[in-house]
Amino acid sequence: MQKRRWRAVVVLRKLLTCAICAITMMALLSVHVQQLDVNKYSRVSIEQEQSWSKEQTPSHLSKPPLPSHKLDGARGNSDSKLWKHPPYRDYWPCVEPSSNYTFPGESKGYLLVHTNGGLNQMRAGICDMVVVARIINATLVVPELDKRSFWQDTSNFSDVFDEDHFISALANDVKVIKKLPKEMVSAAKIVKQFRSWSGMDYYQGEIASLWEDYQVIRAAKSDSRLANNNLPPDIQKLRCRACYEALRFAPRIEEMGKILVERMRSYGPYIALHLRYEKDMLAFSGCTHGLSSAEADELKKIREETAYWKVKEIDSREQRSKGYCPLTPKEVAMFLTALGYPSDTPIYIAAGEIYGGDSRIADLQSRYPILMSKEKLASVEELKPFTNHASQMAALDYIVSIESDVFIPSYSGNMARAVEGHRRFLGHRKTISPDRKQLVHMFDKIERGKQKEGEDLSKKIIEMHKKRQGSPRKRKGPISGTKGMERFRSEEAFYVNPLPDCLCRRQSPNLNGSLVIK
Repeated sequence: MQKRRWRAVVVLRKLLTCAICAITMMALLSVHVQQLDVNKYSRVSIEQEQSWSKEQTPSHLSKPPLPSHKLDGARGNSDSKLWKHPPYRDYWPCVEPSSNYTFPGESKGYLLVHTNGGLNQMRAGICDMVVVARIINATLVVPELDKRSFWQDTSNFSDVFDEDHFISALANDVKVIKKLPKEMVSAAKIVKQFRSWSGMDYYQGEIASLWEDYQVIRAAKSDSRLANNNLPPDIQKLRCRACYEALRFAPRIEEMGKILVERMRSYGPYIALHLRYEKDMLAFSGCTHGLSSAEADELKKIREETAYWKVKEIDSREQRSKGYCPLTPKEVAMFLTALGYPSDTPIYIAAGEIYGGDSRIADLQSRYPILMSKEKLASVEELKPFTNHASQMAALDYIVSIESDVFIPSYSGNMARAVEGHRRFLGHRKTISPDRKQLVHMFDKIERGKQKEGEDLSKKIIEMHKKRQGSPRKRKGPISGTKGMERFRSEEAFYVNPLPDCLCRRQSPNLNGSLVIK
């Protein structure tokens, strides 16, 4: 009897052991299946995101810079934080017109445009004139580029931009033609200087009323003729379509630009440094810090002899203390060092001829030996078609700057602002904007021996620039208290930051798997 009881206990123990093992196996299997489902969903989500992102990147531009974790392998001592792009918070280009948008109406006349300034000033002006033509129901004649500015560039529109693409890309927005028709040569014309930063009322009223007496309106200037804000959404989106889709560079410029980008990438992730330290900039701004008396006199003479530069007498020290001067090459070198970029960081100099030549950039060159430029990356023969054409050479710099892993301007001029805005549009690529006003005070202390370079300075400069790296934010309005034209002048320019007009936030997929854009 006792043996039977013992056998029953043994059998019961075995059954319990088997049951526990079975339950354990089922639990493990369940976890594994769930993990497979999670991996499958993650993989699908990533594929959807990559596909959507690919659709939003303009076809004429190369792919966005590689993510920072891929870049780290390019050079052994790379720090991922130095190359990491700011969080874009799911903002993507949204420039399609609304359902209320119509094809261009019947043309009331022709709009001729004489652009003014350098490449990027002309770019912005051209895009605004596309919008003006739409507002006043005009046929836009392909704009004339400025041939009388400081650079004396003889380039025509088709030498710098893809003319045919410009016309076809805007076909649903504005009628664009290459030349004024012969029968219009003797037609009634008026040359008009449009009022700066004007809105819809001005163009629909004062300017559109000119069609009653004239068949051709010629815009004497193109820069800053359209308000930055308070325009209809479809008008703002048209500005972005014109700037980021229609206004491509000429094919040979695009091709050479891509070659330069590829050659820079062979060195690893790179910084595009817009070193705005050319003669024209220094003469215009009156910035002479670190220059000799002879150099300062030369710049003053240029300023006095350039008729369309209105301000002649400038206090260089005051300019610099307010942050109105470009950083010197030496100051840029100290800035990059403080940010933590190692000496083997490849740097592309996006600029014309540096005032003072090689001796002026010696400090920068000694700290960062991999200092490249289009002249160093390409042969004389390769650059020959673009040489002596400032706008075309600037276009090459623009392409390399747009495609860089990090863009840093030493001065917030027209190119710096245009590149920053374009990089925001393409996914908020990292753009570090130096706080020049704060930096020059620090650098002056170093010069006077009251402060040293090192960890303490580095921490201050890094902290100072945490929110100056191109992360998404709405365009800044006018400075409080400003009035009249100063109010408009104090606003952040439209093409510096096309958010919120041309960048929308993409929400998570809904239950049906579709994307929601707002």
